[in-house]
Amino acid sequence: MSQTLQVTGHEHDDAWDKDWLSVDDIHEIYYEQYGKKDGKPVVFLHGGPGGHITKGNTQFFNPQYYRVILLDQRGCGKSRPNADTRNNTTWHLVSDIEALRKHLKIPKWHMVFGGSWGSTLSLAYAQTHPSSVGSLVLRGIFTVRSLELDWTLSPQGTAMLFPEAFGEFLSFLPEEERTDHVNAFHKRLMSEDISVSYPAAYAWNKWEITVSTLYPNIEGLANLDDPSWLLAHARMESHYFQNKAWLEEGQLLRKENIDKIRHIPATIVQGRYDVVCPPITAWELHKAWPESTLHFTPDAGHSAGEPGNKKRLIETCEEYARLSV
Repeated sequence: MSQTLQVTGHEHDDAWDKDWLSVDDIHEIYYEQYGKKDGKPVVFLHGGPGGHITKGNTQFFNPQYYRVILLDQRGCGKSRPNADTRNNTTWHLVSDIEALRKHLKIPKWHMVFGGSWGSTLSLAYAQTHPSSVGSLVLRGIFTVRSLELDWTLSPQGTAMLFPEAFGEFLSFLPEEERTDHVNAFHKRLMSEDISVSYPAAYAWNKWEITVSTLYPNIEGLANLDDPSWLLAHARMESHYFQNKAWLEEGQLLRKENIDKIRHIPATIVQGRYDVVCPPITAWELHKAWPESTLHFTPDAGHSAGEPGNKKRLIETCEEYARLSV
């Protein structure tokens, strides 16, 4: 399979429903619905933490079969307030997904679809509410273990493959702060002074975008000019990573937690050269859960939009449309 392969996703009409759901005294989560109104309901969980939805997220799902629900997580995208870390943990987000399911009167998700941080959230949600999940499609597996965080943020991981980009990332900070760069960035990202937080967010996000694809991702860099994404993405990542996403080390991979979802049909799609969420985690998830199907994409990195990953995800969703769950 060549990187020149053109993979055309599914075309959807504009959303037939856009709204906010109040989930507590602070947060209103934004959602959109696409596709077949009486179709098989799939919820799309974006990455980050701190990403946001776009209409392009619908391209994996055939509108002849699927009712597609896109959700901006707390503090993200059009959810209100933007970039707010109060009452914002993995378990708040898990609760929000379940609240949205009930709000939309969906008895059971036909599919929960999540990549990167979305895979983390999908696993956490399914392990908490297994009876609400009919199937799982997971891409770029991330479980917020120390080795995964260190791989992306320390000089001993991805930095060894992208030394010039990591050097640019570190050089944003004064030299005396570079020995503890993760905490130094966190302090800046949490600042209420946008003259402090926005430049730090730019540097943080540029590093991640630069390493997210096998081939240079020029289009992805355009996100750096989107103020609704810029701070939310970097601040939420830092907030969640500093707190290990409120997960115990290796929690999502433990046998007792996999046992809760072992019966759920699941497919894992993992770019062979994903250096944001290294393939070892997808492999370890599959070893713990041999009933799942694992596909390594031989010529892709982290992004769902890379041709090999995109093709496999579309094919999987087409296959899962025939499931009775």
